[in-house]
Amino acid sequence: MSIDQEVSPLVEKQERNWLPLVVSGVVVLTVVGIAILSLNGGDHAKNASLPANAPLDSYAASLTLDRLVMSESANLAGGKVTYIDGHIANQGTRTVTAVTLQVLFRDFAHQVTQNETKSLKLIRVREPSIDIEAVSAAPLKPGDEREFRLIFDSVNPDWDGAYPELRVVHVETK
Repeated sequence: MSIDQEVSPLVEKQERNWLPLVVSGVVVLTVVGIAILSLNGGDHAKNASLPANAPLDSYAASLTLDRLVMSESANLAGGKVTYIDGHIANQGTRTVTAVTLQVLFRDFAHQVTQNETKSLKLIRVREPSIDIEAVSAAPLKPGDEREFRLIFDSVNPDWDGAYPELRVVHVETK
């Protein structure tokens, strides 16, 4: 028996089947991706841009959005998070259970540079930190007023820094 014949079976035994490892890696990455998307509160599915001239909801005239304040903070990845805090008042006759806003950021030429659709979140508590919740968790009855917060993980660098236009494009009432 030659040396080649003795080494050959050993080499075959040491070869590794990579297919199970690759399949496992793909499954793990898929699960992580789905988890990340679901942690965003489902807003990515709703973030499909509406045209900048999308019609306002018929109940929009009954909702007042004012006292807007913008702020920024750094996130753990080294980027910036932009916040828009404000005040909403229901001056209508129905209880509001959900509000969807279109947020239009513009550039210096007043062209829309970022167009996002966001679910309005109400500020539940401010101390020890700001906690937000969906409008459905604390519906706005006629005459109610509350504070709200919108969160943007990124804003287009061409944005002019001015307050974006907030448009009420969908309201759910009961």
